[in-house]
Amino acid sequence: MNSSLPPTQSIWVRLKGYEVLADVGINPDEANRTQPLIISVEAEVIAKNIGSIVDTLDYRNIVSAIESLARSHIPLIENFGWRLAALCLEAGNVNRVSVEIDKPFALARGMAGVKVEIRRRGGIHGG
Repeated sequence: MNSSLPPTQSIWVRLKGYEVLADVGINPDEANRTQPLIISVEAEVIAKNIGSIVDTLDYRNIVSAIESLARSHIPLIENFGWRLAALCLEAGNVNRVSVEIDKPFALARGMAGVKVEIRRRGGIHGG
């Protein structure tokens, strides 16, 4: 199987439904306690050749970023999502990233959540 891709094609790396206990929240009852978040990430990776893990975005690095962010207090899940998306974009071959975060116990009768999407300015090749 040929692993070469035309330069106009992309690969999406996905992490779905990752559960983490995070220090998030702005309400007084949320202070000094962790809360569950359910996080999904989709990152568009642009590469001519995918021959090894360094040519793509390793989902283990996404998990490490999530776990690191979860240990520091971030008041809003919107900020959590934005910071996670920015960390994913630091990989040089990621063109855009979408982060969805659900906070299961934010509402008595449902789940609150956000979606953050950022794209590298000018695309992966600049300009």
